[in-house]
Amino acid sequence: MRPEQELIAVKYFSARPDDPEQNARQYAFFQANKENPKFSLILGKYLKKTITCFNCGNIIHTYEEKETDARIVTQIVADAYEKNCDIAIIVSADSDMIPAVELAKAAGQKIYIYFPPNHYSSNLAAMASGKPVLLVKYESRFRQSLLPDIVHLSAENYDLQIPEKWKAFQMAKI
Repeated sequence: MRPEQELIAVKYFSARPDDPEQNARQYAFFQANKENPKFSLILGKYLKKTITCFNCGNIIHTYEEKETDARIVTQIVADAYEKNCDIAIIVSADSDMIPAVELAKAAGQKIYIYFPPNHYSSNLAAMASGKPVLLVKYESRFRQSLLPDIVHLSAENYDLQIPEKWKAFQMAKI
């Protein structure tokens, strides 16, 4: 952000996994981020999906994230038409965002696209109000913005600690 800019909100879109261990880690992550009043969490859901292999007939059970993309695009358009901000930054490489970006820009919204590491969409990049940002170039900034090893949750008077196996990821390349 530039010195004259103010961060109004961070809207984080996700879904809660059914796997208990993944769910617990994600819950801790969300609780730590909720300590920041500018953070809001918008949840979709996972639906169990059964896939049958055409060749061998084996049945595979998997999960599919639902509603997250629809919630993101709805929020982009709503923020633009309600004039909730001057600039919106979308961190995604999903070209499904294009219709929402078109509508938001038609409403006068500036939209900047930030691509996560190893993801890119030339079609989405072409929609941006400025040059798209490749976040892989900002590894040092990510490292500087990591949550501390212990986060005190003021609302619950509880401390969250980073899992030991995550500490290795702090040192690994993004």
